[in-house]
Amino acid sequence: MSWLDDVDDDDDEYDEADVRVRPNPKANRPRTKRRPAHADAKIARVLGVDRGRYTVLVDEDLPTERTVLATRARELRKMPIVTGDRARVVGDTSGAEGTLSRIVGIEPRTSLLRRSADDTDQVERVVVANADQMLVVVAAADPEPRPRLVDRYLVAALDAGIRPLLVVTKTDLADPTEFLAHFEGLDLEVFTSGRDEMPLDRVGSALTGHSTVFVGHSGVGKSTLVNALVPEARRATGHVNVVTGRGRHTSSSTVSLRYRGEEGNGWVIDTPGVRSFGLGHVDTANILRAFTDLAEIAEECPRGCTHLPDAPDCAIVEAVEAGRLGPGGPARLDSLQRLLETFAEKGQRSGA
Repeated sequence: MSWLDDVDDDDDEYDEADVRVRPNPKANRPRTKRRPAHADAKIARVLGVDRGRYTVLVDEDLPTERTVLATRARELRKMPIVTGDRARVVGDTSGAEGTLSRIVGIEPRTSLLRRSADDTDQVERVVVANADQMLVVVAAADPEPRPRLVDRYLVAALDAGIRPLLVVTKTDLADPTEFLAHFEGLDLEVFTSGRDEMPLDRVGSALTGHSTVFVGHSGVGKSTLVNALVPEARRATGHVNVVTGRGRHTSSSTVSLRYRGEEGNGWVIDTPGVRSFGLGHVDTANILRAFTDLAEIAEECPRGCTHLPDAPDCAIVEAVEAGRLGPGGPARLDSLQRLLETFAEKGQRSGA
């Protein structure tokens, strides 16, 4: 006989109806980390961003191609979504007036062009995604060309795995030969443009089949070139201040525009003009890659060579002193060392 067999008939019996469940004070579903798969999402190209709204292109190159206005899903609030991104879009993607779809994901990026506010700023400003070319626009005069700024563009492009190109505008105002000598030895295709001879066919041929981001100092004629290549763009153009020599910012946002040429189509990504291009985010090992001719000679340098003026037995310094790089060698070495010294100073401050 076990005590388990003892049953008190006086005990009350309970069933499930007697269980009291505490009500949810917020009257909503319990949270879950599981997100919908969105298997029906469409892949769209981000054409532009304006105050939290994204213009995207759905069904690209199909008869049903259309632009759609979208917002970002809550779970993407900490992810930068930029022009050139390939976004996964759900909701109303008809593109009808008054409709709004939702971006629920970003496809893996093939490249990411970034810049920082200055060389001491580790915070990255994402400029554009998935570009495979960068067209640097610089004026031969009015405003005066800035070789150091172009060097920084080249470093940022090569750090991102993007092929750089160079257009020199306003050649009717000044001869760009001396300026271009600074870039001798670089794997850099160069176009020159004047008031009456804009090389639209050559530039357009280079754009075909590519996604090309246009960058340049304010006032160099970048928007004028964009409007000539993409007539429907209607990008605002400005002038250069005769007192300061600086251009006025005319393009206020980054936008993707389709280039249509006889050989095929491409994408032009126009960006606002900038007067500085910080490289605080760049791996210093990539800086030398912007100077192809110097990089080849650097293979003869001792291990750990900094290539700075006080570097012992630096093969680059010795080659320049021996005249192996021609008359433009000293200027190119100066550009390289200036960029490297910037990062050396940044490292000293961070370690102090």
